[in-house]
Amino acid sequence: MEQPAEVLRSDQVELRRWREPDIEILHRLLTESREHLLPWMPFAADHDRRQGAAFLTRCAEEWASGQAYHYVITTDGVAVGACSLMRRIGPGGLDIGYWLHPSWTGKGLVTMAAAALVNAGRRMPGIERIEIHHDEANPASGAVARRLGFTEVERVRIPEGPAAPGETGIDLIWRLQVRSSPGVRRC
Repeated sequence: MEQPAEVLRSDQVELRRWREPDIEILHRLLTESREHLLPWMPFAADHDRRQGAAFLTRCAEEWASGQAYHYVITTDGVAVGACSLMRRIGPGGLDIGYWLHPSWTGKGLVTMAAAALVNAGRRMPGIERIEIHHDEANPASGAVARRLGFTEVERVRIPEGPAAPGETGIDLIWRLQVRSSPGVRRC
């Protein structure tokens, strides 16, 4: 299975694969971003170094298995957030997740990071589509998808309801078709 590069670049960002020695970087980013992330990411509520270490171990395992590729987002050598390219949406698909430290939002950095992930995903064999999923109450995530040329294709009510306090429990699914499915001809 072909994997993306361990370092990806796009404009002002460099994505670097998370490694177990990055525990202090991860801990600082999550601790300083807790209030910013809480409305959307339930893991932020009780993050500690033990959970961070478990995440970094899972990053290595998922990279090795090809299930997910997790990166720290950097700009000018400063760690500013995290993003991932994941195989959670079925054969032929990848989905992208991302978050930034609040001091670094509004600068286009997450769009640049997502663009790097899209470019990496396009080069992976067998990938037909890339998606971004987010709660409808988080329009900033939708703006990233829109800027990168994704199309909103569906709104899905999550049966379990909202996972975090800022969520409505309705996910928007944005899709970017990167190549045709086998057996489908385009005119």
